[in-house]
Amino acid sequence: MSSTLEKLSHTKSAATAKKIDWRRGMSNNVAYALLVYTGLQIFVTVAAMKGSEGSILPYIALVVLVAAIIPACRFFERRWIGLSDEDAADKSLAPAYRRDQMGLWALAIGLPFILTALFKTIAAI
Repeated sequence: MSSTLEKLSHTKSAATAKKIDWRRGMSNNVAYALLVYTGLQIFVTVAAMKGSEGSILPYIALVVLVAAIIPACRFFERRWIGLSDEDAADKSLAPAYRRDQMGLWALAIGLPFILTALFKTIAAI
């Protein structure tokens, strides 16, 4: 009976084991990064608009932020989407994947703060 349970457990764990797919992983990261970026962009821009006296600069910052992030995200995704099925499961690509993942998230989190600070500095001049 215990051997049957062990076989069943082994079969179940083998069936539920995740197969690496760098393409899908990067595509998911891009989607989540865009959601986080959009939330931060709205939060930071609204905070910047509270401090301005009816300036159009925060709205210009919104347009620049939207225009800047989409090509950058496509750059990260394009590098991974063209992989073959065999390459998409290659574990040796893990360091390159992590590098791109970190770059994507640094961009998604940092860009709203950096550009809003830049536009606020320009407005103060």
